[in-house]
Amino acid sequence: MATARDAPAARLPRGGTAIPPQARPAPQTPRPAGQPVLGTRHICAALAALTESARRELLTFDDPTAGLRQPVPEPFLELAGACVRTAAERVRTVRQVVPRHALGRVTAPDLSGVVPLLFGRARLTEAIPFKMIVVDRAVAAVPLDLELLHNGLLLIRDQVVVQALVRAHRAWWEAGQDLGDLARPPDAPPPRLRPVLDAMVAGLTDETAAARLGISGRTYSRRVGELLAALGTTSRFRAGVEAARRGWL
Repeated sequence: MATARDAPAARLPRGGTAIPPQARPAPQTPRPAGQPVLGTRHICAALAALTESARRELLTFDDPTAGLRQPVPEPFLELAGACVRTAAERVRTVRQVVPRHALGRVTAPDLSGVVPLLFGRARLTEAIPFKMIVVDRAVAAVPLDLELLHNGLLLIRDQVVVQALVRAHRAWWEAGQDLGDLARPPDAPPPRLRPVLDAMVAGLTDETAAARLGISGRTYSRRVGELLAALGTTSRFRAGVEAARRGWL
């Protein structure tokens, strides 16, 4: 009969003692890189929560014409656009990469709704690899079919994957062409600043103007600053004079 003395000795690590089986770390189950979200109601809620969480930076690959090529419910398009516009108003850095063909395929009414969001903070490239939203370099949303969020999205919080997406976005951004000069005629103010100019010329107070435009006082003040910078002055009176000289009034 074999005895404990006859059993083979456990192999000891050099200079150490054997690790009992119960003390060895259990193998870890890999965490999924992302969480799939399906169903219009759940997708809308996830998209709203994602954009609402934005505080510092919003990066996107976007094709405004994607919804024209495939049937997407109008309410979803309106919600998605409103969510991104709201986030863009709040965060400091917004960088959108848009395929060049988008400007040639949207109609004038469509373009008027796109340009205020993109002006000065978007670049054109020949194509985009997929649609994407990255918020604060902490979480990303990518369509499951890489084209339309309405068909389902993948929420990604894995930092390795998120940082890889940020690097991909940077590469496309640096290779892109700024949209500002293409989207705005040289003899007209940026579309989103037109109401601000009208309010200034009308002599409205900032509080009244912000209320009429349906924006916060901080947003209105920021747009006034952008308008003054576009007119090359720090004086509101001189801004009115310069706007008249340029034919903006």
